Amino acid sequence: LTVGIFAGVASGAVVIIARYFGAKRDDFVRTEVHTAMLLSLIIGAVFTLLGYAAAPWLLRLMDTTPDTIADATLYLQVYFLGMIPNVVYNMGTGVLRAVGDTKKPLYFLIAASVCNIVLDLLLVVGLDMRVLGAALATVISQLLSAVLVVACLLRAKGEPYQLAPRELRINRASLQHILAMGVPAALQSMTYS
Repeated sequence: LTVGIFAGVASGAVVIIARYFGAKRDDFVRTEVHTAMLLSLIIGAVFTLLGYAAAPWLLRLMDTTPDTIADATLYLQVYFLGMIPNVVYNMGTGVLRAVGDTKKPLYFLIAASVCNIVLDLLLVVGLDMRVLGAALATVISQLLSAVLVVACLLRAKGEPYQLAPRELRINRASLQHILAMGVPAALQSMTYS
């Protein structure tokens, strides 16, 4: 549900960035990218805090069986600690797709998936860390994917979508554009979930 909500918001940013990139309005692309990436950090932090705190309550609400509630709570809380990398990855790959690069997001996803599988084997099977190992493998692979996409955006020299940390700020008009396109998509995603 949380990933779906953010994927909807990210799709709003993707549409706006693609529109400006196609129109060669580089200043607008730069503003939208930096607003979108900072928005992903903020939303990730909010989801981390709320999800971590609400995990036990949500699991009780879903009638999780008593014999699994401790492991389920542990998994969810660790998973929610990885929300910032998760949403940064989703937004960053959205930016790349908006400018026509669909290969790098695929490569980053493959790298994260392989990392997750290897870490699952190492942590769960090799080190017998059970649920904690599975959760850590997921979060570490999400962190890897976020690092890869951010590094790619930082190295996009001369491109209007190049990420410059000093330029991260919320532009009110950009935020309104993103939310106007993204909130309906997020609501649709929530409905599916």
